[in-house]
Amino acid sequence: MANAFVAAFEILSFGAIIVLIVLGLGIIASMMGIFNFAQGEFVLLGAYITYLAYAKGLPIWAGMVAAPFLVGGLGFVLEALIIRRFYAAPIVAMLGTYALGLIIRESVRGLIGGFYLTVPEPIGGSIDIGTMHISAWRFTIIVITLLVMAGCYLLLSRTSFGLRMRATLENPSLARASGISTPLMYGATFAFGSALAGLAGALIVPVFSLYADLGIRFLIQGFVAVMVGGVGSFIGPVAGAGVIGTLSAALPWIMAPVVADVLVFVLAIAFIKFRPQGLIAGKGV
Repeated sequence: MANAFVAAFEILSFGAIIVLIVLGLGIIASMMGIFNFAQGEFVLLGAYITYLAYAKGLPIWAGMVAAPFLVGGLGFVLEALIIRRFYAAPIVAMLGTYALGLIIRESVRGLIGGFYLTVPEPIGGSIDIGTMHISAWRFTIIVITLLVMAGCYLLLSRTSFGLRMRATLENPSLARASGISTPLMYGATFAFGSALAGLAGALIVPVFSLYADLGIRFLIQGFVAVMVGGVGSFIGPVAGAGVIGTLSAALPWIMAPVVADVLVFVLAIAFIKFRPQGLIAGKGV
């Protein structure tokens, strides 16, 4: 019973990490019609900023708070200077964002020298439930993920910013005619998705350490999760993240991790083949 509870907790905590990463990727894909292949490197930047704060002697929380704002600001600048030129050609946009990600990844690799750098957990120790022990920091990640999901949903569905964002998604021409600055909304959307990736990187660096290829594993899983969940809605990518995160964390408990990774992608490809609109179909751009 105890082992089953611990396994369920590990699955839930890993699923929460995937949801955090997919939230930003899914919002950009749903609202802007492009897949940001630099999203994994934005996760890496969030982790690197947190490490820098720790290395400079600042509280780890300071780095974690600063990471989403700094990464979001970088995303806003990159969207204005580079990415908005590719909206008419989504394939070119994917290649462009992949190139940006490669530049960011190799720059960080040069800065950290190819090492694995550790950051301590801001909340150490474990939570004891009878004879069971669960990581306090992983539990914190689950709680923060739930709060971020609720905040994103309220922002997109209950605020004027969310209304303008959804109007730009549904009908850009009508949105412009109504006085909405669609370039500004695209920039804000990309920055918001980038900030979520930065937050994810800041939260997971104490768990996975900092290394140059940190974002690659999560980018692939995030991309598959968005496709499984469905593009064009808020709930779709989250549902896909829940499925992919659960499978990725659960299958290694019953088979070799390498086989589990392959099986997850095979199952995802098969699902997309028979239901290309995803679990929850939305109106894509």
